[in-house]
Amino acid sequence: MRAFTAFISGSLFGIGLLFSGMTDTSKVQGWLDVFGDWDPTLAFVMGGAIVPMFLAWKYSQGRKPIFGNKFPAPPSSDINRDLIVGSVLFGMGWGLAGLCPGPAIASISFGKSQGALFVLAMIFGMWLAPNIKTLFPNKISSI
Repeated sequence: MRAFTAFISGSLFGIGLLFSGMTDTSKVQGWLDVFGDWDPTLAFVMGGAIVPMFLAWKYSQGRKPIFGNKFPAPPSSDINRDLIVGSVLFGMGWGLAGLCPGPAIASISFGKSQGALFVLAMIFGMWLAPNIKTLFPNKISSI
């Protein structure tokens, strides 16, 4: 039942990304181009996500999840160099490619090759992140 629920939730999320325009790289880049030809339409997508999530968050406080004993806590709340570097890289990638992980995976489902290239680069980055200090110990520790 848990896998079925995850499949349905993921499919609904992907369809929502498609209909909202989040898989259209030019639309996302237009949203991020605040000093140029800015396209504010993705603000409705953000509002359409934030409002229901806020309500779900409030409703879930003090409750137990359906499939589990408790909701997981974030692993850390520390703001450190790795978090800042990762955030900057994420933002640069999002701005350059016009994709982030969710829309990239959804776009693969609809046959977009740009999404596949993005996901391959993302998988490489996920492998590289925990291994980079081992691969380049003298270079990374001084940053």
